[in-house]
Amino acid sequence: MESRKVAVITGASQGIGAGLVRAYLDLGYAVVANSRSIAPSTEDGLVTVAGDISDPEVAERVIATATSTFGRVDALVNNAGVFIAKPFTDYTQEDFDTALRVNLGGFFHVTQRAVADMLTRGSGHIVNITTTLVENADANVPSALASLTKGGTASVAKSLAIEYASRGIRVNAVSPGIIKTPMHAAETHDTYAALHPMRSMGTMDDIVHGVMYLEQAPFVTGEFLHVDGGQSAGNGR
Repeated sequence: MESRKVAVITGASQGIGAGLVRAYLDLGYAVVANSRSIAPSTEDGLVTVAGDISDPEVAERVIATATSTFGRVDALVNNAGVFIAKPFTDYTQEDFDTALRVNLGGFFHVTQRAVADMLTRGSGHIVNITTTLVENADANVPSALASLTKGGTASVAKSLAIEYASRGIRVNAVSPGIIKTPMHAAETHDTYAALHPMRSMGTMDDIVHGVMYLEQAPFVTGEFLHVDGGQSAGNGR
C-alpha cells in the first residue's frame, strides 16, 4: 500500500467533503476522512477518523492513521470550517472562539503534521477551502468572522507555497462562491443565486472539480482558484 498515494480530507462526512472523498478514491488514492461524527468505513482504501480537527490530539490521530495504515500523506484538503453570518456587533465571544478554533486551529494542527510527513519524501499538495467573500465582501452577507479566519487560511496558502516550493510541496486555495449544500435551505437559493454575476449558485461538484484540477496541476502553487460564478471578477448586479 505504500506506493499508493494518500489523501487526507477534513470536514468529510457530507457536502463538499464527501464529494472530495469520492473524487480522490476515483483518482486511485487511498483516503483518510475526518469529521466530528463521521461513520466508520468498510470500503477498501477508505479509513475514517471521527473527532474535532481543531483538537491537536485529533489532528495527530488523523495523520498517524494515514501513515500507519497507508504509509504516507500525499495530499491534504482543509475543508472543515464554520461560517457564522451576523452583523459584526452581534458576534459573541463563543462565535469568535468557535471560528478561530475550527477555521484556524483545524487548519494549523493537521497541516503541520501533514507537512512534516510530506517533507520526508519531498513531495505533497495542500488545498485550503476558503470563501470568495474574504476578497470580495458583500453587504448582503455579513462575513467579518469568515474574513478574519478563512482569510487567514487563504493568505497562508501563498506563504506556505513559497516556504516549501523548493522542497516539492505545493499549497493552493479554492475560493468558492455560495454553494448549494445542506446548510442552505432551498428557499434561500434564489436570493443567493442573485449574488453571483452568473445568477446561479455553485454546486458541490464545481468545488470538487476545482480541487481535482489543482491536484493534477504539478506546476501550480500559491494559487487562489476562484469557483464563484464571477464574484471575484466584479459586481454583476
